[in-house]
Amino acid sequence: MRPAALLLLCPLAAALSGRFWHVTDLHWDPEYEAAAGAGQACPSGGARAGPPAGPWGSYLCDAPWRLLASAGRAMSSRLPRPDFVLWTGKASILSKCHKPASFPALLIAESDCAGFYFSRDDTPHVPNEKLGEEKVLHIIENLTSLIKDTFPGTKVYAAMGNHDFHPKNQFPGKEHRIYNRTAELWRPWLDDASIPLFRAGAFYSEKLPSPGTRGRVVVLNTNLYYDQNEETAGEEDPGGQFQWLEETLTNASRADEMVYIVGHVPPGFFEKKRGKPWFRSGFNERYLKVVQKHHRVIAAQFFGHHHTDSFRMFYSDTGSPINVMFLAPGVTPWKTTLPGVNNGANNPGIRVIDYDRDTLQVLDTVTYYLNLTHANMMASTREEEFPAWEEEYRLTDAFQVADGSVRSMQTVLERISEDPRYLQQYYEFNSVKYDLSPCEAACRVDHVCAIREVDFTKYDECVKTNGSASAVVSVWLLFFCLLVGLLSSQQTPS
Repeated sequence: MRPAALLLLCPLAAALSGRFWHVTDLHWDPEYEAAAGAGQACPSGGARAGPPAGPWGSYLCDAPWRLLASAGRAMSSRLPRPDFVLWTGKASILSKCHKPASFPALLIAESDCAGFYFSRDDTPHVPNEKLGEEKVLHIIENLTSLIKDTFPGTKVYAAMGNHDFHPKNQFPGKEHRIYNRTAELWRPWLDDASIPLFRAGAFYSEKLPSPGTRGRVVVLNTNLYYDQNEETAGEEDPGGQFQWLEETLTNASRADEMVYIVGHVPPGFFEKKRGKPWFRSGFNERYLKVVQKHHRVIAAQFFGHHHTDSFRMFYSDTGSPINVMFLAPGVTPWKTTLPGVNNGANNPGIRVIDYDRDTLQVLDTVTYYLNLTHANMMASTREEEFPAWEEEYRLTDAFQVADGSVRSMQTVLERISEDPRYLQQYYEFNSVKYDLSPCEAACRVDHVCAIREVDFTKYDECVKTNGSASAVVSVWLLFFCLLVGLLSSQQTPS
């Protein structure tokens, strides 16, 4: 094709592709600044020993106001006019109602705001007795006001996180005061038809905002399936969400639509703690069956909760890859207290998704991050100065794939599994360049099996098979090293 003809196609290609933000796990700690000012540890750090809270945050703590403000500034600078925003839970963020009087106003132009997806989780990691329904709702209200003020006119698809309730994790599959109040707060983002659904179970589905798009977003309340939720432990289909999801996906297929599924708590296992699932077994199995049945209409899935950067593959009964779930890193740097997790903090991360507006295929992801250690070291005495958020990596460049399709993400998995260089690169991205230690045999098993097997039984088989293989390799390496040492000692002249 001639160069002139290619130039004519450029505007068409640009029109068919779009970009949106995916933000998750902000976890605002309202008491952080007071603790930092007194040279003390933060409340969300609990009793853990550590250095005094830094000006931009601490790896032991949830996010201070200044960190969240800098994230907002970075987003408006990097992508001022996204198509929409995904907000997938635990998004404790600064609020203008709680902004310290000494902290300058955020100077973000209204024209810089167009669309976000926030995976939410609004409240900090503190005991239930330090919160309450009103405090949780107050945080959600302030955060919602901030997003509305910062991104006026932008469509936001918000999912509730497991901390966005009181007591935390205990979401019911029926109408509740917190659902009702949150629905009213989010009414400007919700269609009229979504309000009663949200009141009944905090889930809903709406079309994408781009004119003529065939796209739809399905926002789930997967906190109903969380293994820490005692409210729904004995139920088959809390809130009727599974039945509703199947009907929604069936209708989308009939309407020739493609769907993004959005939620907070993901199915499968945590890659940083072997054998740690999030869903109860029956709910995990049913979710997998829904994806297998309706995978042709599901363009991709976007979740949070882990605070880490990873993904999950879904397969047919014959083993063919059929779908992918992207897990975005959190903004909070909070180091998990989950027993058995080694070095479980992260640098703050935010993500842009490039996508095809017609098919909803993920074309690329670009992750930006703040090196928290460097930001604290270089902290300015001028409060209006924000640290630089850098581009961490672009998916297609880092893993040498064409896009973020199911086929490409299967290739990424194979490269992580087979090539130590890609494994180490992925591992460093997993904590947003916080943990740079080598990912060795056991680490490889934990990550590869969590990515590959969302099914409980197949995950156990993967760990057993790969763990045994790793053990055999380790034994042979030890034997080889001992043999080499023995031969060397025999050849050394006396």
